[in-house]
Amino acid sequence: MSAVIYSNTQDESELISAFEPYIGEDLVRSRIDVTTIGDLLLKAYDRYPNAAALIFPDKTWSYAELVTRALRTARGLQAMGVKPKQHVGILMSTSPELVEVFFAVAFCGAVSVLINGRYRSSELAYVIENADLVTLVTTDAIADHVNYVDRLNTALPGLSDAADSHALTLPGTPRLRNIVLLGDTSARGFVSQQSFEEAAERIDEIDVHRSRVRTRVRDTGMILYTSGTTSNPKGCLITHEAMARNSSVLGRHRFQLTADDRIWSPLPLFHIAAVLPMLSIFEVGGAYIGMEYFDAGLALKMIETHRATMAFVPFVTFLQALAYHPDFARTDLSRVKLMNSCFAVQPKSVGDAFREGMPDTLQVGTYGMTEASGIVSTGTWTMDPEDGFTKLGIPLVGLEVRIADMVSGADVPAGERGEVWLRGYSMFDGYYRDAEKTSQALDDEGWFHTGDIGSIDARQHVMFYGRLKEMLKVGGENVAAAEIETLLGRHPGVKLAQVVGIPDEKYSEVPAAFVELKPGANASAEDLIEFCRGEISSFKVPRVVRFVTEWPMSTSKIQKFQLRDTLLSELGLQ
Repeated sequence: MSAVIYSNTQDESELISAFEPYIGEDLVRSRIDVTTIGDLLLKAYDRYPNAAALIFPDKTWSYAELVTRALRTARGLQAMGVKPKQHVGILMSTSPELVEVFFAVAFCGAVSVLINGRYRSSELAYVIENADLVTLVTTDAIADHVNYVDRLNTALPGLSDAADSHALTLPGTPRLRNIVLLGDTSARGFVSQQSFEEAAERIDEIDVHRSRVRTRVRDTGMILYTSGTTSNPKGCLITHEAMARNSSVLGRHRFQLTADDRIWSPLPLFHIAAVLPMLSIFEVGGAYIGMEYFDAGLALKMIETHRATMAFVPFVTFLQALAYHPDFARTDLSRVKLMNSCFAVQPKSVGDAFREGMPDTLQVGTYGMTEASGIVSTGTWTMDPEDGFTKLGIPLVGLEVRIADMVSGADVPAGERGEVWLRGYSMFDGYYRDAEKTSQALDDEGWFHTGDIGSIDARQHVMFYGRLKEMLKVGGENVAAAEIETLLGRHPGVKLAQVVGIPDEKYSEVPAAFVELKPGANASAEDLIEFCRGEISSFKVPRVVRFVTEWPMSTSKIQKFQLRDTLLSELGLQ
């Protein structure tokens, strides 16, 4: 099934009546307003220079302060030799300083490569080389027990012996010229903050603006690496238009945010689901409330103290931490009028906790990914509030969503499952230096084949059921891991469940479940298996159940391949 495209020969009244009322009005009255990432910030600064832009636990920056700092840092980057369209890596913990560097890169007309702060040395070495970084900006701040200086020294042999930190020549990373170390300390092979700032004084700010105004909206503005399960991460090429326009369509038009709004998000700013809400609120001149690291108690306090009007927290691990925190029930969350929570794909118990704890908040689901610059579909202010607990919203204006048969590629009927295909202004331009994966993902008509299993109902509401790669083949029968996970999530003792496939002599593949129990709950593996036997076909019942207390995580998602590999090793099946 494809999202409907309407003929421009119809008049406005016909168009509006053809849709649900909100969808029609949204389509007809939308106007395209595109800018670059750097100018998105400057436009907010022009209107609201003294308003809060960034609110963190230990500091608040106005738009004027953020712009002033970003322009100064851009001068430093130009002094390091950064030219328009060159790639600059950012390896920092979530902080106002990271945002400063991000916009500084945009002002230079260069490309930000936001690097996952959890990457190990081998992953860092891969990204630095694969992304063709010319400059890397990092910090001496220790985040989550990670010392970036130590990790980079391990990733880049010879760094500490470099003769000239301003002109590196390292084996394996031939394009990398320098690494800027922000903070009070210095390290061999790194350009210190003092040296960086002294170099910035040699560059006139007008030179930064010359680069800024020459940037095209279809130039690449960001490269974000998405983690794979069996191979190295892929670098998604995201243009200024894709990122800035999606932020505007989402924030200004769909969520109807204004300068009076404040968005809270716990996600790290190297993740698309953090960059998107930040740019969405900047686009209207509101404030972004962020955290260097996630702590549920601190998060609840910040939401209340800083009067957040929207919470952007679509991942189950964060939601559960908030719901199970002892301060949740006594925290005043009444000012949060809108929450991106995706309860349609969360355990029912999590949605029930927020239904009770935040009864006046409109909950919306979202479907999206890095390759689509964040969000593809989400809820509306005029929707039935119950849809926020069962659906993932309707497509944003300007985006086409198609559900294709997984074999033939033909459209499937409304409500039936197939592979999600996407097309529109916010799609990525391909995977950097990977023509083969790009050609596999993007077809000749511009459709991005997501590899996701989804559906669109007759009201245009999107649902997500898992990845094609997570579809198990049990004795010739297709079994969705998400179906078993949802069932296990209904058990009163289960906090979270994840299902993988493991080899089997008779059935080729069978389900295996990993389960985290609720605090104080007791349930055995046989209890859970028996619970499933009463609800689903025998071939879908997990053959193995393992209990966990901590999950192997990427930025925000559980890495199932690590669970599977551990179990295969334990069972001697590798």
